[in-house]
Amino acid sequence: MGKPRQGTPPPGRIHIIGGSLRGSRLAVPVLPGLRPTPQRLRQTLFDWLAPVIAGADVLDAFAGSGALGIEALSRGAGSATFIERDGAQARAITADLARLRQTNAVVRCGDALRTLAEPASAKFDIVFLDPPFDSGVWGEAMALLDANGWLAPQAWVYAESGSGDEWNVPGRWRLHHQRDAGAVRGSLYRVGAV
Repeated sequence: MGKPRQGTPPPGRIHIIGGSLRGSRLAVPVLPGLRPTPQRLRQTLFDWLAPVIAGADVLDAFAGSGALGIEALSRGAGSATFIERDGAQARAITADLARLRQTNAVVRCGDALRTLAEPASAKFDIVFLDPPFDSGVWGEAMALLDANGWLAPQAWVYAESGSGDEWNVPGRWRLHHQRDAGAVRGSLYRVGAV
């Protein structure tokens, strides 16, 4: 993974920044491609989502530390589903959820693209797509979400990428907000918006 980016907490030092779990520490190991969302971008994202987060069903695909899904729960999301392919990290997210007494969450250990290629097991109001930056899977993940019934009507999808990354977005998606934080870009899409 190399040296952490400036503004990114080192492994083991990421905290929930708002809501009922504010200040809670999450387990963040050193894994290839794992880079937690910078705190200022996470704050911006949840400012954007503030009007729609209460009671939302959230999918944290490519979960990594689980910080985005757990932050959503902290801020009032109704449920969260995490998909993480690394078994040890999936167990760490499960342990964090248990320690934080979050019973409205499920962790699936597996490849996010393979999971999204299956017919949806549920429909989600908010989806976080934060894969390793060198994976180049944003467009494929978005197409699978759209084609296989994973999205509730008027869903929101957040994609985090390198600031120069580009992908094709399904036709019924519209860019709602976008912000760069150093080398990281956060893009929030509204699905089914006119």
